Amino acid sequence: VQLQASGGGLVQAGGSLRLSCAASGRTFSNYAMGWFRQAPGKEREFVAAISWNGGSTYYADSVKGRFTISRDNAKNTVYLQMNSLKPEDTAVYYCAADQYGVVDGRSRLSYEYDYWGQGTQVTVSS
Repeated sequence: VQLQASGGGLVQAGGSLRLSCAASGRTFSNYAMGWFRQAPGKEREFVAAISWNGGSTYYADSVKGRFTISRDNAKNTVYLQMNSLKPEDTAVYYCAADQYGVVDGRSRLSYEYDYWGQGTQVTVSS
């Protein structure tokens, strides 16, 4: 699976952005998908995950209620709608694919994912 993330940019605090991750190659609909982020000098951290059919989602506490992950299997794309952005959301955001397909506690572990996109920068100004 090849993944291409897009949609990042510069936004003021309180604003919104929608990230997209387009997949090609193997059957996208078989994979659970996740979003991670990495701020300068920090480790990569889990943001959100969605199961193969969109029926289950899982969020980090830091984004719960502000971010929404969704997918369109017909378009081979997963989205991350980010609202009420804060300066601490500033990071490079990565999408990833997990052949396991379902979402559970392991979904927050980056090593469980099989394929990664190249990342898109999100900068939130105060």
